[in-house]
Amino acid sequence: MTLHEDALAVLSAWSAPTAEAEATRQRFLDFVRSDPTTVWREHAGGHVTASALVVDAAAERVLLCLHGRIKRWVQMGGHCEPGDATVAGAALREATEESGILGLRISEAPIGLDVHHVVCSGGPSLHYDVRYAAIAPPGAVEMVSPESAALAWFAPDQLPEPLAGATESLMAPALAWAKRS
Repeated sequence: MTLHEDALAVLSAWSAPTAEAEATRQRFLDFVRSDPTTVWREHAGGHVTASALVVDAAAERVLLCLHGRIKRWVQMGGHCEPGDATVAGAALREATEESGILGLRISEAPIGLDVHHVVCSGGPSLHYDVRYAAIAPPGAVEMVSPESAALAWFAPDQLPEPLAGATESLMAPALAWAKRS
């Protein structure tokens, strides 16, 4: 199965929790079906990305990074790469690289979808971000990567500012998944 086929399978199987989320899922499906190269950053105008909100082993706090370029607190994530077999695998790779935490466990299904404008190396673009949750192993210690200015753990009722737009909406589903897992 190619990464494009995996993206289609993930999006087709995902149960949207609200009518608005279902509309976003349909937008994703229409976009990804339009061209097999939509999973790569070179796709003009937009591409699929993958991210993960990391939750501590006790399912009480989330790990956020202060993104070096956008200067906002956000979950870990980024572009799909040729070695990524699945969208979840891309999210896990990005979360591991950006947090420095080995042994993260990723959710099987996304916890959200988001389309947002960015300026990538090729100019203005849309990121079709497939968002997952990940649990850190007990005693995990984060390490700042070259892509972030800082990393920190936060309780969901004490989130930092400035927070990236759709990051807060990931808190409840990520913590709920972590508590069930």
